[in-house]
Amino acid sequence: MTTIKNIQPLKAEELYHLLKKEFATYVDEKMDSSLNIEYAHVYDIINVSFPEVIKGIASTISVSDDEITIEENENDIEDDTIILEGYLIDFLKEKCE
Repeated sequence: MTTIKNIQPLKAEELYHLLKKEFATYVDEKMDSSLNIEYAHVYDIINVSFPEVIKGIASTISVSDDEITIEENENDIEDDTIILEGYLIDFLKEKCE
C-alpha cells in the first residue's frame, strides 16, 4: 500500500477523469507501447486494470481530501505489475503533490 498527499486536492471523480484522459499516454510514452488500461469509479474508489497483463483489478485507489492510497490487489506480483504500479504512483505524485 502506498499513500500520497492530496495537496491539489483532487476529488475521486476529477482523478478518475484525469486518469482516463492522461494516464494511458503517460504509460505508453514510458514503455513505448499501446497498453489497454481500464478504469472503474464508485464514490471515492477507483479501480485500475491492465487486462493484457494482469487478470482482474490491478490496483485500487482510495481518494480522500488529505490523501490518495494505492493498494495492490494481486497476491502474485510479477515484474510487469511492479513496473505498472510504479508508473501509476509516479503519475499520481506528479498530479496530486
